[in-house]
Amino acid sequence: MSSSVLFDEPGPKARRRILILNIIGIIAFVALMGWVLMVLNDFGQLAPAKWLPFTDSSTWQNYLLPGLMNTLKSAAIAVVTSLVFGMIFGMGRLAQNKLINGISSVVVEFFRAVPVLLMMIFFWIFLGRMGVVSPDDAPFVAVVVSLTLYNGSVVAELVRSGVHGLPKGQREAGTAIGLTRGQSLRIIEVPQALVAMMPALLSQFVVILKDSALGQIINYNELLFNAKLVGTANANVFQALVVAAVIFILINFALTSLAQTVQTRVARRRGNAAATEDDEDAAEAAPVGTTATIDADQGPGSGKQ
Repeated sequence: MSSSVLFDEPGPKARRRILILNIIGIIAFVALMGWVLMVLNDFGQLAPAKWLPFTDSSTWQNYLLPGLMNTLKSAAIAVVTSLVFGMIFGMGRLAQNKLINGISSVVVEFFRAVPVLLMMIFFWIFLGRMGVVSPDDAPFVAVVVSLTLYNGSVVAELVRSGVHGLPKGQREAGTAIGLTRGQSLRIIEVPQALVAMMPALLSQFVVILKDSALGQIINYNELLFNAKLVGTANANVFQALVVAAVIFILINFALTSLAQTVQTRVARRRGNAAATEDDEDAAEAAPVGTTATIDADQGPGSGKQ
């Protein structure tokens, strides 16, 4: 019996072949990492003196932790604003009004096509020269605005595709009880679409956190920028980048694990809901008196085991 719609369960030979390839891949990876470590050691990059600055509390208090807080601050604000932007323009793309739909589509497609780094540089220069914000705050605002516009456009597309992926019966049910198109979207369709696209939303939050590191190009003192300052001051840029990478990996791993947990719970909840609906449909389809007969046959005094 096939375990998937597209692929059959691998047989004994295929499993043995997969196991051999996995072992070969692991050996090749270990050999590659060993060779990289040997090269780094030959160039003196593994010397303890290169790593000692990162055991000093002042390095963390004055550089790495403030940079991490700035990274998390910009990412957190961008997450909230991206959700707001995505909900507004996602609803706009679902609107029946052609003008609203057209404007929303143009905005979403435009900002999805523009690279985040290009937007950061543009807003950094624009905000600084126009005097909209102070020069010290211009990098932070440019990072947040750029992350909001790009990722908000992606969220808007998730909202649109999530609503279109719902069964047509949801919209028809809203129409049957007298809801308008907008009311059906707000009350019935969008809430269900949000639950369905929750794993994708959490994955997009990971993208926001990673893209916040691009702010170091415009002198935003986030984690990567401050790590490079430490590396430049102590002539250990490689080690500083490794430490920053490890911090990013740990945070992204935590967010990815959260996304997988949410996806598992959503899938389990959907499965339970589907099973409940199937039971209700079966009960409704059963002939009149069948349920009562079954209950009577299975009663305490029926004598059946």
